[in-house]
Amino acid sequence: MYSVNVRDHFMIAHSFRGEVFGPAQRLHGATYVVDLELRRRELDADGVVVDIGLATVALREVLGEFNFHNLDEAPEFAGRNTTTEFMARVVFDRIARRIAEGKLGPHAGGLESLRVTLHESHVAWAAYEGPLPGARVS
Repeated sequence: MYSVNVRDHFMIAHSFRGEVFGPAQRLHGATYVVDLELRRRELDADGVVVDIGLATVALREVLGEFNFHNLDEAPEFAGRNTTTEFMARVVFDRIARRIAEGKLGPHAGGLESLRVTLHESHVAWAAYEGPLPGARVS
């Protein structure tokens, strides 16, 4: 399996509900470094996994939807704890949608899976990975 990784970051504010979160129940900020890994079994007609420039733009656009926002105020997240794990899945789904829409180039339909990792710090991170809808499984 071949893979390409692009990286960016975003900064948010949020709080959590539940005793398990201790002081993080209060409003606090987070800066996430985000790795997007795109995978395919065979290289495309150009000899690459995906256009790195288009992947970088797509990641930047998705993260821009949250950057400098208080996620507690976002209607789409009402009633949800926007944990690192949860946000990894949100980013995954939005990148997958862009791939399906053709925004990562004409050969990106051959991508089989991706992994989104959100680094909370240099010692802690969470990820979500899975196959892309319609990807062949072998």
